[in-house]
Amino acid sequence: MSTGPDKPLTVTELSRGLRDLLEAGFPDVWVAGELSMPKTYDSGHTYFTLKDAEAQLPAVLFRGAAGGVRFKLEHGLEVLARGRVSHYAGSGRTQLIVSELRPKAMGALQLAFEQLKKKLEAEGLFDPARKRPLPPMPERIGLVTSRQGAALRDMLTILRRRFTGLHIRLIPVAVQGEGAAAQIARAIEDFNEQFPDTEVLLVGRGGGSLEDLWAFNEEPVARAIAASVIPVVSCVGHETDFTIADFVADLRAPTPSAAAELVVPEKAALVSTLEDARRRLRLALAGLVREREERLRRLAASPRLRDPRRLYEEAAQRLDGLSERLPNGLRGLAQRLEERLGRADLFALTRAVQTRLSHAGKDLALQAGRLNALSPLAVLSRGYAIALRADGRAVRRAAEVAPGDRIRVKVHDGEFPAEVKA
Repeated sequence: MSTGPDKPLTVTELSRGLRDLLEAGFPDVWVAGELSMPKTYDSGHTYFTLKDAEAQLPAVLFRGAAGGVRFKLEHGLEVLARGRVSHYAGSGRTQLIVSELRPKAMGALQLAFEQLKKKLEAEGLFDPARKRPLPPMPERIGLVTSRQGAALRDMLTILRRRFTGLHIRLIPVAVQGEGAAAQIARAIEDFNEQFPDTEVLLVGRGGGSLEDLWAFNEEPVARAIAASVIPVVSCVGHETDFTIADFVADLRAPTPSAAAELVVPEKAALVSTLEDARRRLRLALAGLVREREERLRRLAASPRLRDPRRLYEEAAQRLDGLSERLPNGLRGLAQRLEERLGRADLFALTRAVQTRLSHAGKDLALQAGRLNALSPLAVLSRGYAIALRADGRAVRRAAEVAPGDRIRVKVHDGEFPAEVKA
């Protein structure tokens, strides 16, 4: 197409032409590239860029097509994108309208499995510490599986064969296809809400492809199992099939039949075990009775029990023996003490005592001298006197006496009366 300045194209006309040209030239292509910065808006549409080492291409995954993508779009993921190339006039960019998206390194379902497994494991849903033991002999058992499946028939046959009188309740669900995961999760919740007396739940189905078993790899089922108060046994597919439900459940059984065998003991085996225990108990009791009878016969034949006076005689003899040995023991003890005392160094002991007495005498004289120096008598001996009032108290100030008062004067060797003059 060519135009001249006398008849130019509008921008819209050119954009529409580019769109028509691209959509006609690339109506259905597969593009290999790396996902860059995927972003999903509230509308459900996801925008990202496909790129390689030398180029990049804007792309959009509309909500309608996104429902078919099982895995989570992550930055840096190598993918194969199928779609048509178009031109968006609003932003003036060429982009790939994606209709199908596959991971390049592995299958979409396998990638989704790995992504969810990694997420739930990080949240602790696989932690062995949160798994509960199963009841040893449950009477009320819940089943979450398809009513039409062979798995249900297998489980019922085994449960009824192994033990009679079980109360088995079934909530039938779709085990594959659209909406199966929601039904399974709802059934587990219903058992917990409506039939809380259920002692254990068997959740599963028979074998199939990865796509057939996919409902048990979906997050709602994993969350419902994790939230269940009733212990859950997962039994999905065959022995080699592992699902997310297996990792979350309290116990994983390789098949539905194996699950029935794991949760219910075989009645015949229990009866045999009880019979064997009863036989061994009877033998043990008989042996115990024989041993006690023999012991009783030996005691009955004992001379002491036949003549109890011998017990008294033996005790009396022991007492006499002790009484006889007691004086000798005391004498021996006194002798040993005397020998220890005799071995002591009496001279050194005497000298130590004399030295201690000498030091004590000197110390006593020193303290007496100090005490005497503080005595008022010592002061009087140096020529001083003490004036005493009639009541015997010492006169300390002149104002305490008046002319005419009779006082006594105490000196070193006695005292004499005196009168105060003006």
